[in-house]
Amino acid sequence: MSVFFEFFYELIMLILANIWIFFKTIFLAFWNGILAFKDYFAIIKTYFAQFDTIGWIIGIISLLILVFVLLLLLYFLFKLLKKYIVFRKRMVGEEVLLEEVARLNAEVDQLLDEKNKIMAMKVSQLGLKPGEELEDEEEIDPNGDVSRFVKLINIDKKYEELSHTVTDPQNFTLSDLVTRYRAFAAKQMKLYYDRDLVMAFIAGLASTRLIILEGISGTGKTSLPYSWGKFLKRDSCICPVQPSWRDRTELIGYLNEFTKRFNESYFLESLYEFTYRDDIGFVVLDEMNLARIEYYFAEILSVLEVPNSDEWMIDVVPDTWATDPINLTDGKMKIPTNVWFIGTANNDDSTFSITDKVYDRAIPIQIDSKALPFEPEEKDCAPTQISSEYLLQLFEDAKKAHPVSDEIIKNLEALDNYVIEHFRLAFGNRIIKQMRDFIPVYIACGGTEISGFDYIFTYKVLKKIQGLNLTFLVDEMKKLSTHLDKVFGKDKMPLAKAFLEQLMKMA
Repeated sequence: MSVFFEFFYELIMLILANIWIFFKTIFLAFWNGILAFKDYFAIIKTYFAQFDTIGWIIGIISLLILVFVLLLLLYFLFKLLKKYIVFRKRMVGEEVLLEEVARLNAEVDQLLDEKNKIMAMKVSQLGLKPGEELEDEEEIDPNGDVSRFVKLINIDKKYEELSHTVTDPQNFTLSDLVTRYRAFAAKQMKLYYDRDLVMAFIAGLASTRLIILEGISGTGKTSLPYSWGKFLKRDSCICPVQPSWRDRTELIGYLNEFTKRFNESYFLESLYEFTYRDDIGFVVLDEMNLARIEYYFAEILSVLEVPNSDEWMIDVVPDTWATDPINLTDGKMKIPTNVWFIGTANNDDSTFSITDKVYDRAIPIQIDSKALPFEPEEKDCAPTQISSEYLLQLFEDAKKAHPVSDEIIKNLEALDNYVIEHFRLAFGNRIIKQMRDFIPVYIACGGTEISGFDYIFTYKVLKKIQGLNLTFLVDEMKKLSTHLDKVFGKDKMPLAKAFLEQLMKMA
């Protein structure tokens, strides 16, 4: 045994000695290379003293070449080392990714197991055992007596004998409507709104089917359409938007392929009921920018752009059953012309910004402050049920009685050219059309033409500047403020000038 230990000792010591010699040799090689610079300089000094002019030139060139080759060698060694480090990091990263993929696969398997358990529970609720299929007679028959739309069928039954909605006497003007609503909200609900705000709201109804109420919390954005619903004797449909909304099914509902029933949303139910009515209704998308509006509301935005309201059709189901609701045609439902969509929006870190696509199709109304309380006259405080046909006729009468003047059109063209030149923004045909619809109704409500133009220009055109780099536009915004005074008169555009001042402070 002692012989073995003697053998093992001598072998280990020899290996360690060779390892020491290896590293010592490498260290001495580097060290001697550094000390050799003294010898290099000695050789250079000795021979350069004997060179003539040509020898000096050739010698310097030779030294430069040697230095270049040495630096090039060091550069390649550095690149090689860097590539190795990057390769090693990549290998480590791939190993981490493979571990993450394995972890995610395990989670997917776990979720699939949970899904199978949930499906088993659903099947057991139908009186079946897990793994057992539904029998044909337990399925909903497309030609049978049971409908996949429970709530919509109940609405059909509710309106079986009612051919139209009974409305109150229609003998008011748009100015009266503003006064009566403000009086009702103040007296019955203790909600106070400035007359200008209510005029802009009604004029917005004449311009588009989508109104966006913006402003800080607590100023009455949701209360405005809610109180309108009470004033019109028809509660507004208030749909709270959820951050998880990603597509139209969140808003309209969806067909459950397992139960063969349609999961009807409150939004769809409210829209369908108004296909039987002729009074005014509001559908409120509360906190509409908690999710991306283009995701869940895109189809309705596009449909409402069609000039012919008879073509305002949205897809509900892909096929037709004999038991489907009466006002569903080929799986489609028409958006009633007596319904307006109202969106409320806060601008903070928890919300998405509203895109130009949505703003262009809507009338934004800014609510930044509360109105002062006032005591209305008792005769104006009663609610009233308004026919949509009568309201639309008032809008048409206003457009005939108060068409946009040639002076405003001329100034509009000049202002359009100015904004294009200095801000690379343009009004667009849609905004011009909305302006022609908005201003006459605003005048009929009790406003002035220039005030109506000021409102549209501020919240439909200047609002687009918010998306630009304001820091570089301060001088241009100052010039625009001066230009507005020059074109329209001193302080004739107070909203636009105040908005520009606010943007300049933000810059």
